[in-house]
Amino acid sequence: MTTNSRNLVFLPALAALLVTPSLSGCKTEPAGDTAPPAAQVTHVTDMNLVTVDKAKLSQFPTLSAGKLEAPSELNATGSVTPDIAREIPVISLASGRVVEIHARLDDSVNKGDLMMKIQSPDATNAFDVFRRATNDERLASQALARAKDLLEHGAIPQSQLEQAEANEQDAKSTLTAAEEQLHTLGLDKSHPGNLVPVYAPTSGVVIAQNVTNSAAAGVTYSGSATAFTIADLSSVWILCDVYENDLAKLQLGQSAKIHVNAYPDKLLTGRVSDIGPVLDPTLRTAKVRLEVANPGFLKLGMFVTATFASRTPETHAVIPATAVLHLHDRDWVFVPAGDAQFKRTAVHGGRILPDGRQEILDGIALGTQVVTNALSLESAVTQ
Repeated sequence: MTTNSRNLVFLPALAALLVTPSLSGCKTEPAGDTAPPAAQVTHVTDMNLVTVDKAKLSQFPTLSAGKLEAPSELNATGSVTPDIAREIPVISLASGRVVEIHARLDDSVNKGDLMMKIQSPDATNAFDVFRRATNDERLASQALARAKDLLEHGAIPQSQLEQAEANEQDAKSTLTAAEEQLHTLGLDKSHPGNLVPVYAPTSGVVIAQNVTNSAAAGVTYSGSATAFTIADLSSVWILCDVYENDLAKLQLGQSAKIHVNAYPDKLLTGRVSDIGPVLDPTLRTAKVRLEVANPGFLKLGMFVTATFASRTPETHAVIPATAVLHLHDRDWVFVPAGDAQFKRTAVHGGRILPDGRQEILDGIALGTQVVTNALSLESAVTQ
């Protein structure tokens, strides 16, 4: 066989070898449609939908939500604070050292009660000035009497009598000033000494004490003349935080009902005396001040809830209080959904009225049918 003939036989064989791997590679690829499988849908039942036995439907009567036109209420938290106008400082005008204290923090005192005694050089100086003024006034009075007698006998001219009268008037003025100084310090001119008594200027409760025994008192030594602060708590303030969006519902002179957290069975009435002009930049609230007569149990710092009635009436739905179910810190009612089913619907409950009905601020419309006893339906479903 010639060389050309051998080449012609080899070429078809080589072509077959080259094609075979390609065909085998094609056979390894998956056949059929490569689209993803269809999504599976899981149907979840409505947890707020309740189904009851049709034979027992009569056990759950319904009632249409009624209509109530009344001012809406706004609740705000607050705390009891003293009336600033009734906070009276106990001032020591004499500077010195405290040697006796007759009152303590939280004590109830009456006007004129002895609060403390101060050993003060101011008292010594004041009595010294008073004694000198007394002697000068006595001498000036005697000199005036002599001048009058001498003038009657022609021994002195009229001018000397006039000078004696002027001296006597000056002495009297100096004596009066010395007496006033003793009175200002709280001293009795008939009982000289270096102890200055300090008395309560008003009746009330001692809410601040800035001195102790042997401590300095007065402006000269201690830097502050206020030794105690007495608050008259017969009338107090309640400061409430009201949000910016609710301020339009309030006005000066408006009354408010006050519930004290510590005494839930006691209800007080206050009057709005001030609406703060400055808002808290973080909370967006303003301080609203209520003036309240203290029946005796209000203490400073107590927490309260103030309820304000809006100036204009609003229309809300009203249903029996038994139709409202309190669950998970929310209020619910059951509304008929047809085919022996009831739908549990969230509502915003308001105040409970004296006739056993409850105001519904939001959640259902007027005329909506609701189950009159929500608790009985809830109990029947959970059994």
